[in-house]
Amino acid sequence: MLLYLVQHAEAKKEEEDPQRSLSEKGLADIKNVASYAQRLNIKASQIVHSGKTRALQTASILAEYLKPEKGISDVDGLGPLDNPHIWSERIAKLKDDTIIVGHLPHLGRLASLILCNDQEKNIISFKMSGIVCLKKFGDSGWSVEWMITSELIR
Repeated sequence: MLLYLVQHAEAKKEEEDPQRSLSEKGLADIKNVASYAQRLNIKASQIVHSGKTRALQTASILAEYLKPEKGISDVDGLGPLDNPHIWSERIAKLKDDTIIVGHLPHLGRLASLILCNDQEKNIISFKMSGIVCLKKFGDSGWSVEWMITSELIR
């Protein structure tokens, strides 16, 4: 099973837009990353996101390009300060490849918890619009397969 962790694309400042929708740069970056992911033939069955505007917009653009069979949905437990154990436990039960669109510091803590069972270690340096691919091996082990960022694929 593959798990794709995606930090939302760049959002507008709260003073400019209280809903924090994506900036023009954020929109361009996630479209570029989504197009590249499509060329990689990524086949996730679902995309889940935190429900925040910036995560929803990022997930929607990814869905346009990747066409997950179960679509996209907002779920609890993916907010910036949510407990990563919530999703660590859910991920252990997943059977299908899944994309999670979220926020820092949550994504970093979740990745560290999955990879080395310690949410306080900073294992991955997430980038806005970036995708980190984790692969499950055996019953409970995970490895980092690859990471792409908008800067890398320009």
